[in-house]
Amino acid sequence: MLVRDAMSTVVLTVGPAHTLRQAAALMSARRVGAAVVLDPDAGGVGILTERDILNSVGRGQNPDTERAHAHTTTDVVFASPSWSLEEAARAMAHGGFRHLVVLDGGEPAGIVSVRDIIRCWAPGRQPAATAAGSLTG
Repeated sequence: MLVRDAMSTVVLTVGPAHTLRQAAALMSARRVGAAVVLDPDAGGVGILTERDILNSVGRGQNPDTERAHAHTTTDVVFASPSWSLEEAARAMAHGGFRHLVVLDGGEPAGIVSVRDIIRCWAPGRQPAATAAGSLTG
């Protein structure tokens, strides 16, 4: 099975100036664990995860004043829709990631998460839906 079969094609995007509280509220409403951060000034595409927000709050930082750009991973490992799920899982394990941004033609086409891969590999389960709720956790 390929990444294109497992990934969510509905991707939450936020800007670098969003506060962490705004990003968290959007992620919660969409029931996703990561957002793509589009920041042309910082090299284009990054990712902000629930763990990034949790780490900031855990350090005592204020989610109403902390901006997404300060917590975005910009050294992103991107997946291709044509990768196998094994390749994606290997990249996640090697980098310690739970989400990979999927690029197609240089543009974000989706996100694949560990949960998406597990859904595909678990017996009797269907591949992840492309609805916004498919990227929880």
